[in-house]
Amino acid sequence: MSKKIMILGASVLQLPAIRKAKEMGLTVVAVDMDPGAIGFAETGIIKEVISTIDIPAVLEAAKRHRIDGVMTLASDMPMRTVAAVAKELGLVGVSEETALKATNKAAMREALREYGVPIPQFFKVSNRQEYNEVVGQFRSAFIVKPADNSGSRGIFLIEDITNTALIEQAYEYSRRYSRGGDVVVEEYMRGPEVSVETLTVDGTCHVIQITDKLTTGAPHFVEMGHSQPTRHCSRTAEQIRWVAEAANKAVGIQNGPSHTEIIVTEEGPKIVELGARLGGDCITTHLVPLSTGVDMVECCIRIALGESPDVTPKFKKGSAIRYFEQTAGEVRRIDGVEAAEALDGVQQVCIVHGVGKTVTEIDSSAARLGFVIAQASTAGAAVAACEAARDRVTIEIL
Repeated sequence: MSKKIMILGASVLQLPAIRKAKEMGLTVVAVDMDPGAIGFAETGIIKEVISTIDIPAVLEAAKRHRIDGVMTLASDMPMRTVAAVAKELGLVGVSEETALKATNKAAMREALREYGVPIPQFFKVSNRQEYNEVVGQFRSAFIVKPADNSGSRGIFLIEDITNTALIEQAYEYSRRYSRGGDVVVEEYMRGPEVSVETLTVDGTCHVIQITDKLTTGAPHFVEMGHSQPTRHCSRTAEQIRWVAEAANKAVGIQNGPSHTEIIVTEEGPKIVELGARLGGDCITTHLVPLSTGVDMVECCIRIALGESPDVTPKFKKGSAIRYFEQTAGEVRRIDGVEAAEALDGVQQVCIVHGVGKTVTEIDSSAARLGFVIAQASTAGAAVAACEAARDRVTIEIL
């Protein structure tokens, strides 16, 4: 009888894990509150229409199916459910304390500060009075963000600290995306952004890859591209590695993946945040295998099942992803996709919101229309291939 792996989430983010688990000969129990989730269309899986943050209901299903492992992919909020199920059933997974630190930005910052990991100045606020008191302490730009959300949702940059109307707007905007009502206010760190993709096995943190990131900038900082390996110098790359490894220890990850976002400031690398899961935006599902040969999805499945993963890089190549620019309106026409796909090095051209769909300006990860992925001998060449392919595609939005 094959082992059973429960995967929390059946959206496009978790689809690679569902397919990889099936490829490995495992029985998949997929959990999602959306009965129309794309992952549920996969044949041969067990479907559970349950919210991934409904811990009692997910736990009941896990016991009923007698699962051998539980995991999620590229999604923060199910991590607390993963921890609860793993604890109750004696499975491999992060602890409930680690899950809290990895999903609540305030708790994360406090744990990192206690461990001596470089972080920006920050404050957690629970109401407008606390917010007004805190913002008055800043003498330069600061960022307001919900304490418990992801995907660039609710992030607002205040550069003009004298603009009281904008400061009030930032609080309301950010709080709207906060599940618990708490908001984090922190100094705005200037410098290039990277993320670090790691796998921890029996307490040893393995840095698999460092990703250079491109964002929209202020005010929402939505990610518009990634490339691997990092093009920072070896000294800076080593500092980035150390900060990521220290952050993993600070939040208590003993077994499993992490995706750590870092700003390389003038004072050195500082943590933006850490997720105790694989990175989204195709970083770990596509870019890492293309640049290193390491299948991080399979590794995570094996870790969840209590098995030993192969974390050894197989080669050194470049990989990149670039998202399409867009304006708000209805997508009327998309041409040139086949021509883009035919370019050397291009691995995939994906349209998420196609003809007939209404799109907004890019204010969150979910708003992006589509992307191009490429592989080449270096990161720079992979980026060039992405951009050449992107230029071949004509998108009309009215």
